[in-house]
Amino acid sequence: MTTAALAVRLEGLGKRYETRQGEAVEALDVIDTAVAPGEFVSVVGPSGCGKSTLLMLIAGLVPPSAGRIVLGNEEIRRPHPAIGVVFQTDLLLYWRTALDNVLLPIEIKKRSVADHRGRAERLLEQVGLAGFASKYPSELSGGMRQRVALCRALIQDPAVLLMDEPFGALDALTREQMILDLQALWLGVRSTVVFITHSIEEAVFLADRVLVMSPRPGRIDLDLRVTLPRPRRWGAAEPTFADHVRRVREVFEAKGVLRADHSGGRA
Repeated sequence: MTTAALAVRLEGLGKRYETRQGEAVEALDVIDTAVAPGEFVSVVGPSGCGKSTLLMLIAGLVPPSAGRIVLGNEEIRRPHPAIGVVFQTDLLLYWRTALDNVLLPIEIKKRSVADHRGRAERLLEQVGLAGFASKYPSELSGGMRQRVALCRALIQDPAVLLMDEPFGALDALTREQMILDLQALWLGVRSTVVFITHSIEEAVFLADRVLVMSPRPGRIDLDLRVTLPRPRRWGAAEPTFADHVRRVREVFEAKGVLRADHSGGRA
């Protein structure tokens, strides 16, 4: 049974770190936004802008320096059982099979593994790993391991799914397939998703909204509503998609993150 998706509100959120030399580093500066229940929101921005910090705050893994995060009607102060997280590295346990890695959160939460085994097998089938349930991580490619990590997050039926550049280390073809797999899986569960990425195209393709962040300290420079119908086809010649990508690029060009070349193209 799928858990109902929950809203996430970020209210005056800020994060400051202190270096070993005692210097203050502002990572995030006054983030005010909300993610509706069942909404897919991508966050895109330059390296060091605080994207991953934002995700760690929502996950309850680090405390904010200012403001608060509200899940439904509950303020997040620590990791929450309704939140699932997928990181850039798969973090699979090498001594467990793919199926047993997917079922790990069920064991940790002391739920019935037998009751969830069929669901775990179906999730693996959905991402093309039907014949690999008994394989160990060392026997799987990087893309396969990341698919297992995604299934491990989804087996919990999270109300909110947080994803921190989960496809960043994959080759282009594997990444494309993972994007399509994620779209198909999400259309089936409709969890609330916050998806961190460096890729403008990936952000626009997957999301209902794209939040474009400024260089550090991170702020939201653009909150773009994506109007493309679903399901979406990667690589389709869609003028609306190209327009959304252009609008995001223009924000980065205005900030000097991307540089337009002199021939009218993009650098």
